[in-house]
Amino acid sequence: QKQLVESGGGLVQPGGSLRLSCVVSGFLMEHYVIGWWRQAPGKEREGVSCILGSAGSTYISNSVRGRFTISKDNAKNTVYLQMNSLEPRDTGVYYCAAASLLVAKMTMEDENEYSVWGRGTQVTVSS
Repeated sequence: QKQLVESGGGLVQPGGSLRLSCVVSGFLMEHYVIGWWRQAPGKEREGVSCILGSAGSTYISNSVRGRFTISKDNAKNTVYLQMNSLEPRDTGVYYCAAASLLVAKMTMEDENEYSVWGRGTQVTVSS
């Protein structure tokens, strides 16, 4: 059974940092693109960052470029999202998702490319 489990969310003050983790099980990370998506209250889900499971190629959205970094540890079947200089507009539910290499584009324009989703972790940035 393919599964993604996120952790690491929480409440943080503006300017603070969080590191999200996504543990992959039931499939080989090397055959997928693993991405982080987020959804703010009342807004559509947007792609934040993704990484090629087999190599180091990454994509990061303009809205978080310079503040967020995606990385992976294949030995631990885990993908991370390091989030620094957090702002209130970063508040939302953060989802980890996987897209097969057969269909995935490293642009995060279409969430329908992603066939496996975690349940999400809440990130709240507030003073």
